[in-house]
Amino acid sequence: MPPPVRRSKRVRHPLVIVGNAIFTLLILIAVAAGGALYYGKQRFDAPGPLTEDKIVNIPNGLGIKEISELLVREGVIQHPYVFVGGVIVLKARASLKHGEYQFTKNASLSDVVDTITEGKVVQHSFTVAEGLTSEQIVARLLETPTLSGQIKEIPREGTLLPETYKFTRGMERVQIIQRMQQAHKRVVQDVWAHRSPDLPVTTPEQLVTLASIVEKETGRPDERTRVAAVFVNRLKSKMRLQSDPTIIYGLTGGKGALGRPIMKNEIDQATPYNTYVIDGLPPGPIANPGRASLEATATPARTKELFFVADGSGGHVFSENYAEHQKHVAKLRAIERGEPAPVEPPPARRNNTAPRR
Repeated sequence: MPPPVRRSKRVRHPLVIVGNAIFTLLILIAVAAGGALYYGKQRFDAPGPLTEDKIVNIPNGLGIKEISELLVREGVIQHPYVFVGGVIVLKARASLKHGEYQFTKNASLSDVVDTITEGKVVQHSFTVAEGLTSEQIVARLLETPTLSGQIKEIPREGTLLPETYKFTRGMERVQIIQRMQQAHKRVVQDVWAHRSPDLPVTTPEQLVTLASIVEKETGRPDERTRVAAVFVNRLKSKMRLQSDPTIIYGLTGGKGALGRPIMKNEIDQATPYNTYVIDGLPPGPIANPGRASLEATATPARTKELFFVADGSGGHVFSENYAEHQKHVAKLRAIERGEPAPVEPPPARRNNTAPRR
């Protein structure tokens, strides 16, 4: 038998043995890390536990651990350690943003992290209807729970643009007011630049005042330019505007509707806004007009009409003279009493034949 091969002294050296052990350990660590990454990646991309879309609010100041625990409580994720690990691996820790997020059904951890780091917060809407007063708009802002902060003073009438405004939860109410004021300025400047040259108003502020009256008189798009034309024709003819909404604004001070019909003695009641009593325009707007009413007032229809009255079906009938207007008023009063409207006699037929002797 040949003698056994003796191991080299170099191989048996303690440093070589330690080195081999360390190398083996590193290989084992690398294998374990690779397996963990593979497992984590699968978990990271796998569908999540949500059975339906869900909105979750992540408050400001939460760290990565608190965010993961919140998401677990809300049922958005199941494995907080995979969430934390994924954020660290992606180097997205500093990109986590607070806010209100909507997570979709079966959203994966990858989807959840993307949603939060990209700041895809939920957008809320605040819609301002045309013709509301500034006080009414402020009241509705204060009733919106997703907004924050107080409003110290009511904005000047006619300086807020009715529109739909998007915002995120917690936005200051004052910020919405500022956006409405900025939008109003832009629209008024644009409309004023394209106004009819013979318009009997001399400033953008007067245009807004007249547009606010048009806004309150009709909500029908097909009537706005004709209603505007009636008031423009009256201003040119030095006639009083005689607009019922101006009576109401003078009585309520911008708090809203009167809640009852105008009384007869209130028609002649002197207020700065009552256009049955004052000449020309009132001292300021009686509401916040929308863009459509501003444009209709800036470019009214070319008519000679001086009167209009409700037709009993949501619209108005227009006339060029007082006699014709009175007939329309009589029809309306009959409808209000539940009586059949008076029928006008047909026009007399012309006889073109020579009379018999």
